[in-house]
Order: sequence, then structure tokens, then C-alpha cells
Amino acid sequence: MGRELSDYVLKTIMNLSSLHRVEIYYKWNLIERDPDDNKFVDCAIASNARFLVSHDKHFKVLKNIAFPKVEVISTNGFKEELKIANS
Repeated sequence: MGRELSDYVLKTIMNLSSLHRVEIYYKWNLIERDPDDNKFVDCAIASNARFLVSHDKHFKVLKNIAFPKVEVISTNGFKEELKIANS
């Protein structure tokens, strides 16, 4: 069930008309404790994202980094943002 759901979500996202490919030209390496997480931070920075949605504890370090600023919110915070945007 988990794999089927993730495949469905990925397929849905990939078919969005607002989806844009982002090239990463610089690796910031802001998360030292889990370097694999840096690809998500780099993508958020390169795409000028308002925030990054995650519950991963390694992203907490971003609160203490002034530049480049990456705001991390939970899925519940993201749901609230969607409600605000759609009202």
C-alpha cells in the first residue's frame, strides 16, 4: 500500500501544470548531520521556495542559519498555508 500511494502521489505531482524543473548550480551543504538532506535544501534555495515541508529533525538546524534563509514547516503548517492561499 505504501509504495502504491507514493507512486500515485509522485505521478499526480509530475502531471501538475505548475511544475517546473529546477537546476541546482551550487551545493550549500547546510545540513552536516545528514548530508543526503542537502539536496532538498539546495532545491528549495534554487527555486526560491517560500518554505520546505518536512518533519525531519535534521532540518531544524536551518532555523539558526541566516543566509540563505530556508523556512521549514510541518505538513500541518503546509495545510494551513494552503487554506490561507485558497481563501
